[in-house]
Amino acid sequence: MKFVAKTLYGLEKVLAEELISLGASEVQAVNRAVLFNGDKELLYRVNYCARTALSVLMPVADFRIRSKDDLYNGGAKVEWERFMDADNTFSIVPVINSPHFVHTGYAGLILKDAIADYFRKRTGRRPSVDTSDPGILINLHISNDLVTISIDSSVVPLFKRGYRQVQTAAPLNEVLAAGILLLSGWKASATLTDPMCGSGTIPIEAGLMACKIPPGKFRQFFGFQRWKDFDKELFENIKRESDSQIVSSPVKIFGSDISDQAIKQTEANVSRSGLSDVVSLEVSDFKNFNTVDKQGFVFLNPPYGQRLQPDEIDGLYGMIGTTLKHNFPGTTAWLITSNKESLKNVGLKPKEKHILFNGALECILLKYEMYQGTKKPEKD
Repeated sequence: MKFVAKTLYGLEKVLAEELISLGASEVQAVNRAVLFNGDKELLYRVNYCARTALSVLMPVADFRIRSKDDLYNGGAKVEWERFMDADNTFSIVPVINSPHFVHTGYAGLILKDAIADYFRKRTGRRPSVDTSDPGILINLHISNDLVTISIDSSVVPLFKRGYRQVQTAAPLNEVLAAGILLLSGWKASATLTDPMCGSGTIPIEAGLMACKIPPGKFRQFFGFQRWKDFDKELFENIKRESDSQIVSSPVKIFGSDISDQAIKQTEANVSRSGLSDVVSLEVSDFKNFNTVDKQGFVFLNPPYGQRLQPDEIDGLYGMIGTTLKHNFPGTTAWLITSNKESLKNVGLKPKEKHILFNGALECILLKYEMYQGTKKPEKD
């Protein structure tokens, strides 16, 4: 079977590597997604184990259209009884960029009618639409005249791991945090410090990786569990096999924040994820923080400036550069922000740059190598 794993911009290659490690074949990275082949077992495994996938779609039809009637006819040709029956509820998510449809919702209504009529003709009954809690979630993608109809095997986006009890005002997306860690090359053999941890997304995702805890372990639901052909025994076997790989972390992970409330929230999330022995937390101002490991990794997701005055945010970024230089010699530091202007105040030359998105915000992820002493060669 062919599948599409959606991800965030900039993480396509990272996800492709994950999928290959999970057993996928014919892997192809495209914009914000990765195409791959596999079977039902792999579909379940990717949902449960992939750290950088947002959702996994299973295409059920591809065809071209010249009118709205072509969309109806193409949708009515899908063998919908393979996936659902007239007692199921369903919902359609349309993503449309086509001259044939001025209104996105109209294309969704046409496909809805095609599915409802499909069952009415065969059973005399029509499945109902439920947009709040659908039994089957259908993705309708139209680009110019090319239509792709897929079923969403995740439904609840995979970044919603299930461990987050409480969160700060602007938490980092879990998939983005995992992607940053994988892009950085961090391994569980190196100490990790997040001195502006907010509600703890980076330390927790690092802890899950270090302990080999599947990111789906805390979720209560995946969309494929409502599919007509759901194999409960197969899924339980995958969960048991994956969970049997869990180990104790060989390294400590540190998180701190200037906000006492943020640390309390992080403590709740760390406890929920079973990482209280792995992640150490404290209330601390970054400028007073010193690294515990001169060879470790530092990850920073500072405020982007939406809630601060320009002089405040510039001063903050200047402090970040000074503190990294004086308090974190020998470390590898990674910083993500959407504030490219204030970034100039860091005053350090990045070794790498990556463009990523945090929600709708285009961000830049930078790598700084904090050399001890000077890089300049000694004079004879």
